[in-house]
Amino acid sequence: MVKHTNEHTDSKEFTTGNVYVMTHSFFNDVIRIGCTPSDPYEYANALSAKTPGDYKVVFSLQCANPCKVKKQIRDYLNAKEYVNEFYQVPVEVAENLLKRETLRIPIFNEN
Repeated sequence: MVKHTNEHTDSKEFTTGNVYVMTHSFFNDVIRIGCTPSDPYEYANALSAKTPGDYKVVFSLQCANPCKVKKQIRDYLNAKEYVNEFYQVPVEVAENLLKRETLRIPIFNEN
């Protein structure tokens, strides 16, 4: 079982980790963008276990300074913010922004 801590908040910065885009089974037009030092798929499972419906990771990148990447993406999307870390934008838009932003902040090769 995955033990979840409050490691996924803006109050904590970590030098390496993952930035992710998630969807929720109840909201087909809303995405969640966040960062985590751990596996985003495990985090999605932990969230799903605590809430009604299911979270699904649709895109993630392992990178340096994942919270910095997330904050930059949030700045880009601020006008479209739905609530907290949730945004009403297509997954493809968020994915392209993450890829573009990680060109500025190095990602790790998964090999």
